[in-house]
Amino acid sequence: MNKQNAAFLSISSNACLIVFKIIAGVLMGSISVISEATHSAIDLIASVIAFFSIKKAVEPADKQHPYGHGKFENISGFIEAMLIFFAAVMIVYEAVKKVFHPVAIVKLDWGVAVMAISVIVNLFISRLLFKIAKKTDSIALEADAMHLNIDVITSLSVMAGLIVIRFLHIQLLDPIIAIAVAIMICKASFDLTKRSVKDLLDEQLPEEELKTIHTVLKSHPDILSYHKLRTRKSGNHREIDIHIAMEKSTSLENVHDLCNAVELEIKKALPGATTTIHAEPQR
Repeated sequence: MNKQNAAFLSISSNACLIVFKIIAGVLMGSISVISEATHSAIDLIASVIAFFSIKKAVEPADKQHPYGHGKFENISGFIEAMLIFFAAVMIVYEAVKKVFHPVAIVKLDWGVAVMAISVIVNLFISRLLFKIAKKTDSIALEADAMHLNIDVITSLSVMAGLIVIRFLHIQLLDPIIAIAVAIMICKASFDLTKRSVKDLLDEQLPEEELKTIHTVLKSHPDILSYHKLRTRKSGNHREIDIHIAMEKSTSLENVHDLCNAVELEIKKALPGATTTIHAEPQR
């Protein structure tokens, strides 16, 4: 399954779960179940954004975007993070109102059943999305998977709370669970914001990837030294600039062959990498 199909699958599953959660939450009068419906609605919007950003990001470079369209995925990740935070604010607002104006929850079995279905569906979809995101190095798909993974945790929390309410009849537990869900959502929003913004601001590649580049460069004895190493990431594309120093007597043909070899080795170690090498004589 490719990235676009995976994103579309996420859209379909979220749309179905929203309907079930809203119906159950309204019939039960449960803010925690309705908060889960809100969370799923945000997940749906995030899935739609991920779908279109992935579709745009795979487009080849053009005159207006000579470095490609990879940053559409990073923008998608940032927007999704903001949506997660917005969902948390809405949940807290509704939960606080319920604390001061409690409403008896009915049809608890319905809520437990809907939450159980949500856990099973989202657990399956999120595992699939994480797998494809890792394989394709897609931050948009990873963000979508993170949404669903959080939904699994929050649905389990709501389900456990409903079970406790059924046996202990502590109605106040419903808004408390909703607030706990919101806190977990805020944490996810913060983590995703950091991840997406660092690539938008052209932060250098992770240390492990930088070590890989250094290893490749040091494996060629004809490279006497190197400097001005600059790296950044755009979607799943890595862009690397490097200046290398070689003997003055090295022929242009040998310089060209060496640069090609370095570029290929880096691309093999770091898929999606584009390396630009500036060769200069040793001073």
